[in-house]
Amino acid sequence: MSARAIDMAQGEARQAASLGLAAMPTALALVECATPAALRECSSRLLRDSLGLAWVECLFVEGSGRWLGRDDADVRLDCDDFRHPYAHAIRRGEPLDLGMAEARTRLDHPDFQAQVAALPGALRLQIRPLRALDGPREWLGALALAGEADTLAGLAADAEFVAFEALLCRLWARLARAQGERQRSAVLRDSLAKLNDGARRQNLADRLADDLLGDSAAMQRLRSQVIRAAETQLAVLLQGQTGTGKDCVARAIHHFSARAEGPFMAINCAAIPEALLESELFGHAKGAFSGADQAREGLIGQADGGTLFLDEIGDMPLALQAKLLRVLESGRYRPLGASDERCADLRLVAATHQPLRERIRDQRFRADLYYRLGQFPLSLPPLGERRADIATLAQAFVADFCAREGRDEVGITPAALRQLRERDYPGNVRELKNLIDYACAMSPPGADLEAAALPGEASEPAVEAPAAAPPAASARVDDLRQALRDFEAELIRQRLRYFDGNRALAAESLGVPKRTLAHKCRLLEVDAP
Repeated sequence: MSARAIDMAQGEARQAASLGLAAMPTALALVECATPAALRECSSRLLRDSLGLAWVECLFVEGSGRWLGRDDADVRLDCDDFRHPYAHAIRRGEPLDLGMAEARTRLDHPDFQAQVAALPGALRLQIRPLRALDGPREWLGALALAGEADTLAGLAADAEFVAFEALLCRLWARLARAQGERQRSAVLRDSLAKLNDGARRQNLADRLADDLLGDSAAMQRLRSQVIRAAETQLAVLLQGQTGTGKDCVARAIHHFSARAEGPFMAINCAAIPEALLESELFGHAKGAFSGADQAREGLIGQADGGTLFLDEIGDMPLALQAKLLRVLESGRYRPLGASDERCADLRLVAATHQPLRERIRDQRFRADLYYRLGQFPLSLPPLGERRADIATLAQAFVADFCAREGRDEVGITPAALRQLRERDYPGNVRELKNLIDYACAMSPPGADLEAAALPGEASEPAVEAPAAAPPAASARVDDLRQALRDFEAELIRQRLRYFDGNRALAAESLGVPKRTLAHKCRLLEVDAP
């Protein structure tokens, strides 16, 4: 026990001894109170019973010191509001004594008047401010007593009452400080827990960056939302344009969830004929239909304990939507042709690029299923909203192509990256990947991917214009390949002359690596000036 605690215990013992042995039960009742509120209630009851007072109220000063409160009511009495007697006593720092009739006429605070409304007008009212007797001597509260004039007048000279009040203040201060320390410790523990939880989530989001590529704000926000979704058992609805990577997000949610050890089953609702989709999902019993020569478990049963991913759920038939809703609400389903129901404990992730609200208005999608699916909605950003990620994605796709094709890893020229950033991507990340795969296939092994290897952007069919006569210069071209070689060679010669034969500067101005320019110079027989 610390020296301070010993001194406090000795002080309380001295206070109890001053009450006399006959008062020990009263002191013990106060000492056994575990909280300031219990102490206030006990002291009020003891004073009322032992002194025969008509009314006793023990109010507490809130931590900021600006107002007083009551334990039995949601009342706040401003310490600067002199319409009630507690403010006078607190500000004066000494007891206030006045007649009940006087208090009713002079003080018009509604909460105070409600407290004393039922008391006889012949009684006296005494307000005694209470503060700690040690340390910073903080204000504790106020003791309100209503009784006969003779009883209240003699309290200041009553040694037993003085000792009782001192013991009350010591115990109150100790309990309040201990309670404050516990609250501060609880706040600190909560803050540390939140800090650790935030750091844990950030660590998981950083790990997710290997699967959901990109450092843009949109992708960082998406990865954080994926981690949040994975921590829950809620159904997730992924919405976004085609090619934004909804399947990758669905797999990431499963991988970082508590169901990661369970199966991940996926199906594209738009790719399966309507007649077969129900069997694929729910399974069927033997003989359920023509050709069902054996029972087959559906994806719902196979996903038990794991995650079921329904891609393009907007294309699911209405009749099947109702059956899926029942699975989500009850966890029960019945295979085609089966007589008994089965249970499935699964987490559903659905995805669509279609505006489901419009389909609900057109009565092509059930509103109740939509709200059940959208417990945790996630919107995937299109590639056009995160162009800063194009270079990272392109380089990853080049590395992936080289690994798949067994080629040495190559890079991408600045000109090619510039062209990739300037393109439009209606097919989003999937379109970018297809462009990179095509350009890699068209590039020589070991050569960096150049802008010339990228296919042109698709455009709307143009109205055919009348054929025009070729210009005079182009009319002399009878070998297109040779003409292109001659043009490229002349352009390189001009740049080399401009930079006095410095191939590094010439290559940079043309947006190609120096080794690519050297290769072309050898191929086209271009010599430095």
